[in-house]
Parts: sequence; structure tokens; C-alpha cells
Amino acid sequence: MAGSSGSLSRSGLRGREAELAELRALIASVARTGSGALTLVRGEPGIGKTTLLAEAVARAEAAGFRVGVGKADELHHIVPLSSLAACLLHGDPPLLADDVLADLAHRHDQRIRLVERLAEAIEERADSVPVLIALDDVQWADALSRFALQQLPRRLRTSPVLWLLTARRGLGGPAEEIVAAVRDELPARTLSLGPLSGAAIGRLADDALGPDVDERVRELLEGAGGNPFLAVELLAGLRTAEASGEPVPPGLVSGVRGRLTSLQPATLRFLQMGAVLGRRFAFHEAAVLCGGPTAPLIAALDEAVRAGLLDDDGDHLVFRHDLLRQAVYVDIPPSARKALHREAAGHLVAAGHRPIDAAAHILRGALPGDEEAVGLLRRAADDVLPVTPGLAADLVTRALDLVPAARPSWFAVGEQAVVCLTRAGRDREALSTGDRLLECRPPVETFGRLQAALGGTLWNLDLAEELRHRSETALAVGGAAPEIEARLAALRALALSRGHDLGAAREAGENALRAAIEIGDRDAHVQALFSLGEIALNAGENAVALERFTALSAVDSAFFPEEIVAHQHMDDFASGERLLLKAAQRSGGLREAMLLWAQGQQHLGLGRLDDADADFVTMERLEDDVQVPVQQVNARVIRSWTALLRGEEAAARQHLAAARERLAAKPNPGNTAAVRFLEALHADTDGDIGLAVDRIRQVQRQGPFVRWRLLRCWVDAAIRMALRGTDRALARDLAAQAEAHGARNPAVPTATGLAAHALGLVRGDLALLERSVSLLGTGPRPLVLASACADFGQALLAAGDRPRAVAALTRAHAAFTAAGAHAAAARAEHALKGAGGDGRRAVGGPRPVQGWEALTASEKKVARLVAEGHSNRAAAELLVVSAHTVNTHLTSAFRKLSVNSRVQLANLVRSLPDG
Repeated sequence: MAGSSGSLSRSGLRGREAELAELRALIASVARTGSGALTLVRGEPGIGKTTLLAEAVARAEAAGFRVGVGKADELHHIVPLSSLAACLLHGDPPLLADDVLADLAHRHDQRIRLVERLAEAIEERADSVPVLIALDDVQWADALSRFALQQLPRRLRTSPVLWLLTARRGLGGPAEEIVAAVRDELPARTLSLGPLSGAAIGRLADDALGPDVDERVRELLEGAGGNPFLAVELLAGLRTAEASGEPVPPGLVSGVRGRLTSLQPATLRFLQMGAVLGRRFAFHEAAVLCGGPTAPLIAALDEAVRAGLLDDDGDHLVFRHDLLRQAVYVDIPPSARKALHREAAGHLVAAGHRPIDAAAHILRGALPGDEEAVGLLRRAADDVLPVTPGLAADLVTRALDLVPAARPSWFAVGEQAVVCLTRAGRDREALSTGDRLLECRPPVETFGRLQAALGGTLWNLDLAEELRHRSETALAVGGAAPEIEARLAALRALALSRGHDLGAAREAGENALRAAIEIGDRDAHVQALFSLGEIALNAGENAVALERFTALSAVDSAFFPEEIVAHQHMDDFASGERLLLKAAQRSGGLREAMLLWAQGQQHLGLGRLDDADADFVTMERLEDDVQVPVQQVNARVIRSWTALLRGEEAAARQHLAAARERLAAKPNPGNTAAVRFLEALHADTDGDIGLAVDRIRQVQRQGPFVRWRLLRCWVDAAIRMALRGTDRALARDLAAQAEAHGARNPAVPTATGLAAHALGLVRGDLALLERSVSLLGTGPRPLVLASACADFGQALLAAGDRPRAVAALTRAHAAFTAAGAHAAAARAEHALKGAGGDGRRAVGGPRPVQGWEALTASEKKVARLVAEGHSNRAAAELLVVSAHTVNTHLTSAFRKLSVNSRVQLANLVRSLPDG
């Protein structure tokens, strides 16, 4: 059989001519067009998926592709990136260098950063030759590989990268998730392999036994049900039976079992140990499980290879098919399997493997009370937390199940479980786990540790009052270690930041910071600085917030986005730009979605509405990818507001609906206020001023910190609605808040200018409105200035000062037009005509849907850079934006230009008159 397996494998392509032709066409298309594609081959075990994949790989190599091939393993699906690593890090030469996972920060979720590094490396390789990445049995891929496979194809859609995956039919899960994630952004096809026809099975028989196959054999082959692997195994058995004169085996199971029972006991035991280790295993590892001397097992290995059960690739032994391994594995008694898996885990760790490499065996073999297994699971969870927090949470919660509640280690494992569950975004489960531990009356020091661990969980769940109560209770109980008390004090200050007495909150935060610095506890230091930054923002003290967040990002670079936004609140967009450039040059440690939020705020403040929209689109996608929504409600509110400024009412309503949907999932006070304000804007647009004013009142009732974090730059719109609704008390209240905010920030033109603008609107005071224009004119925010100019112009018009009104309205019109705020520009144009302006100003309008002129200015820049040969990363560095944003621009440009590759884009750009 060993000598014939090659021909039988090749003959496994019988009856797959149509599928082969489709794969050949796909390979040729990717090479010709330079664009990406994905194909999933589905079917039952043994139906020929692997054989078809191997043939496609061979044809791609012959066509000049650089190829990476891997196979996911049922028993290795826990190790992060192990499935894709086989595709990318092995081969001659490998697609990627083996240091691609280096320099990933441990304290924050690094999945997005890892995927971007992989994308950059593959994109660079695909720049010179097309690439095929093939992964067999994707249903067993590890969580990080599955995550990467949902991101990488769409990230690399503009490069000649073909993704070829196989999966078993009927299992659901990973394969469908990957196809669904990429279907809208690149060609994605599923090939379903059904049973071979009787004619194809007949040709298999001819290949194996010659053309004169009798009817008895053909009747036996009907039992294979059109499955080529079962047919090939049956034919192999027939061939062996003919040579030996033994009876013909009736089918695969009895045929394999017949071969197993004919083996020497040592060979059978060796195969069973290998089956426990997985489809692919090392000889010495199986030998260790067998026990005794190694030399006699060489004969066992030889017999297993000759029996057609194993292949030897020089480095590892591989069961020739998963069905063969399973046939061996199921004959091991379940209790023996459990014991062998536990033994295998111990041997792997003793041999120097990482705990995560042994985790699958521990999960299958550990029994309650196994402290060594608990320790290994905890170490494995700690190792994988930065890249697969969900897996880390699963591992440590399993460890918790293994520890009896009476053991001292139960609380330590439970604390780690709370931390991992929170990092994985499973906050409700984290809180439930923590409360279960607390119900068992832990020692006072442990009580404090658990309450500190639950602090982040409660904050994520928007339970600020509960956080305050728990932190104060733990501090009152006492007995905790000094660093835990410092963390609890910082958490208490954070909870107080959501209250009305911000003076008390500030004092608590300062005390917590001093304690953290004195003790030297980094976690307490970070928490205290973050709390003080939040308190300053809620108090409207922009300079203090900048000081706190600058100090925070120096301690933990993941909070770099907060420092950037704090500079923006000071109207220091130059520093914001500098820090964004610095962030783009950093590797690892940053929260990618929050960095995009800061980048979007930068563009929004500077009136670059198109760029801001692209940033928020990308940010929302990244938050969806890691399933940790933070700013999605706010991003949708902003996108809806900017769509109203443009006059794109349908899009604005879609964003409003999305904001409401996301509010239902995260109904905290800030999100609620943001959606109510957006509803007010829409009601005002629809002419329902009563509803608009009602919604503004609801915003005011949310509390001072909420309304000022929300209305910092939008207070004039709220006041206009209040005045149109004849609620002057509400208008005066809003103006008083704006005045107080301006007084707290005398060096910030936006704050002082909006204060003058708000008071001018309420009092109808031309001098104040003129002062607001003067103050805002020294600041960096064109849309805020344009709004003030428009109100000043209208007031001048009402006062009969037409020349000055025309000048103010012309200035507003120009700023709105430059930002693409066409609806706002149209209102200014209408007022200009009423003021006796020349009426010749072109307001412009929505861009066309297709073609070069449909592209935004940034999309055109990206398109030109990519057409010149720049990678996404290089374009991002030149434009001082995120590579993720470049990908968003490029995807949009491809759609608007109806092109599918960088080659087509380059040809189109060269054909432009100014190209």
C-alpha cells in the first residue's frame, strides 16, 4: 500500500474535472487581475477535499505562485495561530519570517495589531509574485487563525492573494463565519463536493486493479457511497487480499480494524499513542507514551507505514487520513483515553513545550483536584491573553472548575478568571464569577483583591454607583495589601467621576495617585491617572485633563489616544497631528480602535468630514471584529450629524437607526444623551420643534458631565432649537453652562468663542456674536466658526446691516462648502440671497456615485499613491493616518471605480488627464 498510495491519491481526482477547471480558472484570474479571492471546498470526510487542494497547490506553484500550505489539527486547535502558522511560517522559503509575533504588548488586546502585521508582510510578498495560502480542515482552526482569516482576505483584497480553505460539511461554525466576513468585499466561492458518480468510481477501480474488474468488485464498491477515500481504501484492501489469498474486507471500518488486529501488539499500542497525540505527531513523543525502550518501536513504525496507516515526512509521523486516526482512536476505551491525554500533557511540558501546547490534552484528561493541570491552564491562559482573550477566559474558567471550592487556590484562580473574562468582553460572566467567589466569604485580603479585579467589569457595565459602593466597602473592611488598597481607592475615584460632587472625586483621585506612586504599583498608578483624567473632562477642565492623560500615556502607551483627544480639547490640533504621526510609527501596545477614534476626532475638528467618516467606519469595524464596542454610539451620532450637514437625509436616518440599535446594547447615560441629542437634530430637520426641544431637555436631565462632554461643540444648535421652541429658560441654562465652560478654559478659543456665541444667541446681542466670530477665528475648527458666522450674519440681516451680513454669510458659506457640508452651505446661500448677495455662489451638491469624481479627496490621494506602487502601510505613513483607514479608503475607491486590483487602478489613474 505504501508504494501505491501515490497513484491512488492522484486517481482520487477522478470525477472532479469540473471543480479542477474552476480552481484553475480562479488561479489564472488572480494572477492576471492582481486581485484577491477566496474559495472554500466543503464535503464529508474522505470526499476528496485534501486531494483537490493538493492539486490546486501544485498548479499554483507551476503558475509562479508563492505558496503556503497548512492543515488544522483537531488536537492542536487551541494553540493561537498554529493553523495559519503552518501556512505562513513554514515552507522553502516561508511566506513570513518567524518573528512576526514579536513585540506584542501583553497588557492589551493585540489581535488587530497582529493581523495588520501579517497583512503588511503578505502584501509585501504579493507585490512581486501572486500568493496562494491554503488551509485544510479549517473547521479545526484555532481561534486566532479563524479571527485572522476573517480579516486578512478583505484587508488584502487589492493584492493577488488567493485563499483556499477546506472544511467538513455539516459542522457549521468557522468556515461559514470566514466566508460571511469576506463575501461583500472580494470574490468568495464555496465548492461543495458530492459523492462521485458510478462511472468515476469505476475509473478508480480501473486505476487500482486494471480494466478487467469483475461485477463482484463493482458491487462492493457501491458500499463506498461515492466517497473516493472509502473506495480507495476498499481497493487497497482488495489488492492486499488478492496478494495474500485472504477474504475481501467488506468495508473501511472492518477493513481498517482487520488491519489493526493483524498488527503486532507493539505496533497497535504505538498507533494508539500517536492517535492520542493527534493526526501529526513526533516519533519520540509517541515513544515516551508507550514507555520502555525506543529501539523496538522502529519495527512498529515500519509495520504501520507498510500497512498504509502512517506516512513519515522526515520530521513527523502523520496518519494518512483523519478517518484512519479516528478508527484507531475510537477503539481506545474512554477512560484510557482520558488518562493518556493527561499523561501526554505532562510529557509535553516536561520536554520543554509551552503550557498552551499541552492545554488540549489537559482539557481532555484532567480530573478535579489536579493542581498541576490547574497551574498549566493558568499559565497557558496568561500566555495567550494578549491575542486570544476569549481562549484565555475559557482556559482559566476550566481551571476554576477543576479546583474544589474549599482549596485556598480557588480564589486565586477565580480572580484570574474575572480578569480574563473582562478582557474578553464577557463582563456579565465575569461579574457572576466574582460574585460566586465572594459568596463563599473569602479572607479579607482576598475580598479586597476580588473587588479590585471586578472594578473594570463594573465600569464596562456602566455600574458606576455599584463600583463606588463595592470599592468603599472593601476599603472599609481593610486587610488588603497596600497595592490592592491603592487600586480600590483609584476605582472609587473613577466611580465618583460620574457623580455631581467632582471636587470630592478629584480629592479622592489625588489621594489614590499619591498612594500608587508611594507604593510603586503600576496598575494603581494607571487607574488613578485615568480616573483623574475622566474627572477633569467631566468638570470641563481641559488643561488639567491634558496633564493627566499625558502622564497616563507615559506610564501606559495604550492610552496614547486619550492624550491626543485631550490636545484637541485644548484646540492644539498641531500636537494632535504630531502625536498621530508618532502613533503610526509605533509597533504594538496601542488600542487600534481608540486610536482611530482620536484620528476621526482630529479630522472632524478640522472640518475634514470625509476623512472623519472613513475613520469612524473603520473604528466601528475594528470594534466589531474584537466584539468590544466602546465608541460605536458616538460614532454613529457624529456620522448622522455630518450626513445632515451634507443634506444626505437617508444616510442620516440609517445612522440614527444604527445608533438606537447600539444604544439598546449599551444604554449608559452618555450614550443615551448622545442619541437623544441626535433625535433632536432630526426632529428639527423634520420641522417638529416640540419634539426637538423635548429631546434637548432629556439631554439636560442626564447631568452636567454628560451634557458638557456631548455639547462641547454643539451647544449653539441646542440653543437655537430651544429658542425656536420658545423655551428661553432652557436656552439660558445652556448658555450659562457654555459661559462657565469658557471661564474654565480661557486659553481655548473654541470654549470662549462658543460661550460668546451662546450668550449672543440668547440675548440677541450683536456684539457678543461678533466677538464669538473673532474668538473662533483664532481657533482651528472651521465648522464651529462657520456656524457662528451664519448666526452673526442672520442677526446683522435682522438689524438691517446688509453689507456686513453678506460678508459674514459669505464666510460661513465658504467654510461649509469647503467641508462638503452642502445642506448647511445651501442655508447660507439662501440667507445670502435674502441679504441681496450676488447669488452666484455655487453650493455644490452630493458627489456622483461612480467614477473618479465620486472619490473623496483622501480616496483620490490613496488611489494615486497605491497606483504609484505604495503599500497600504507606506500610504498611511505619507498621509499620517492609520493603515486601517487607508484600507477603508481603498476599498471605497475600488467600489466607486469598479476595479478589482491595484493593476487596474494603476491603469485607470494613468489614463486620467492629470494622472
